[in-house]
Amino acid sequence: MGEAAGQLILDVRNLRVEFPGRHGTVTALSDVSLDIRAGEILGVVGESGAGKSMAGLSILGLLERPGHISGGEIWLEQRRIDTLDDYEMEKIRGRKIGAIFQDPLTSLNPLFTVGAQLTETIRQHLDMNKAQAKARAIELLGEVGIPSPSERVDHYPHQFSGGMRQRVVIALAIAASPRLIIADEPTTALDVSIQAQIISLLRRLCKEKQTAIMLVTHDMGVIAEAADRVAVMYAGRLIEVGPVEQVLHASKHPYTRGLMASIPALAARVERLNQIDGSMPRLDAIPDGCAFNTRCKSAGPRCTREQPVLIPAGAGASACWLNAGGVA
Repeated sequence: MGEAAGQLILDVRNLRVEFPGRHGTVTALSDVSLDIRAGEILGVVGESGAGKSMAGLSILGLLERPGHISGGEIWLEQRRIDTLDDYEMEKIRGRKIGAIFQDPLTSLNPLFTVGAQLTETIRQHLDMNKAQAKARAIELLGEVGIPSPSERVDHYPHQFSGGMRQRVVIALAIAASPRLIIADEPTTALDVSIQAQIISLLRRLCKEKQTAIMLVTHDMGVIAEAADRVAVMYAGRLIEVGPVEQVLHASKHPYTRGLMASIPALAARVERLNQIDGSMPRLDAIPDGCAFNTRCKSAGPRCTREQPVLIPAGAGASACWLNAGGVA
């Protein structure tokens, strides 16, 4: 992976995010700890409402008020960033942390050419004049696979296809060579062939530039193709983390096993797909003990009394009492 391989880029420690309201305080993230190293892609998965995107927004310092970080720490390259003010975070976003969001149309201004938007970002974070920044913009468009970049740099977002717009967003994210990229559902709105191209592009950027990537998605197929490690979230908590092969093929948590079992097999024809009964609890109605206990067929008395913590399991860790001696 190169000289910088293995360097710790992101270190999130016991992160807690709360939203105060008229009827009390809702905890959106509770005790979330994860890390990503240089040249590594960490996939973050779970159902809608699990807290995946909330974790990414917390790292970016983009939580909507009155939401706030009420506990824990976020470290980027050995510098704590969760305590920085808005002015300091503005200098980090784009320069040290890049972001790729689901819909490229919301990330690109339709009134300006992609070149103007790239140039503005480059000059904001790097010491370049206008000509140098435009040359860099053309170079970036070429890096992400835009054909004829010297011509396309003067085109507007509506003149690009969905897949090409997402490539432009990736070019914006890497414009200042950030150490960390948070990619939130970057392939959801794209067809399968374009998805494969975007995944390949992310993996190449990750390995060549030694960028750390946090890939937020609900698509286990994308995780299988792109991620090195996987973090599974449920009801605002991290419930399993480990190498992609273990999490996908030898899951240690019942919820993760349920997610994997619900993916239809192409080789077999079945009349009824597997599913996890019930639904994720609302954040203001999380049950005592393990938040998954109302949907878990393996739940025992301990699961309804005590909240499990991450316990070493195989090459990773799982927040399940079944991994603590096999008795729940």
